[in-house]
Amino acid sequence: MYENTYPEKRFNITLEFLKKHAPPPSRILDLGVANPFSEMMTSEGYDIKNTKGQDLDVDQSQLKDSSAEITTAFEIFEHLLSPLEVLKSLQSEYLFASVPLKLWFAKAYQSKTDPWDRHYHEFEQWQFNWLLDKGGWEIIDSKSFTHPIKKIGIRPILRYFTPRYYLVFCKRKP
Repeated sequence: MYENTYPEKRFNITLEFLKKHAPPPSRILDLGVANPFSEMMTSEGYDIKNTKGQDLDVDQSQLKDSSAEITTAFEIFEHLLSPLEVLKSLQSEYLFASVPLKLWFAKAYQSKTDPWDRHYHEFEQWQFNWLLDKGGWEIIDSKSFTHPIKKIGIRPILRYFTPRYYLVFCKRKP
């Protein structure tokens, strides 16, 4: 997935946000298989355990069995058909999550070669907030940011001004 690009700006903003609210050495269940960002969190001193690549829409057993104090879900929920069930299955006290935002000038992302690399949901901020609320989470802090791409054209120019990612820090509701 990161063969041709490395989202340095997104990773740096996400790490700074995580460190602001949960400094290392927090124990984290990171949804998704090990990836460059989970490796980055490990190198910063976080104790990371990734899920094993199971289809989280149908198998939440690892989520229900986790004793991690924090769950991270960075760019995961847009790939799921049933993110509400995943949110309700989490056992941690805190959640850090991010989603790419729906861009009015771009279609939903669909990889032609990797069936796991497709977006079923393209969220607007209010939709993600609603999902989190229904899933039992209270948003403590949030941040949205742009992520320009190095291409020429109208859509790449719009990406300089249009927020692309939405990042939240949540606490489980009582």
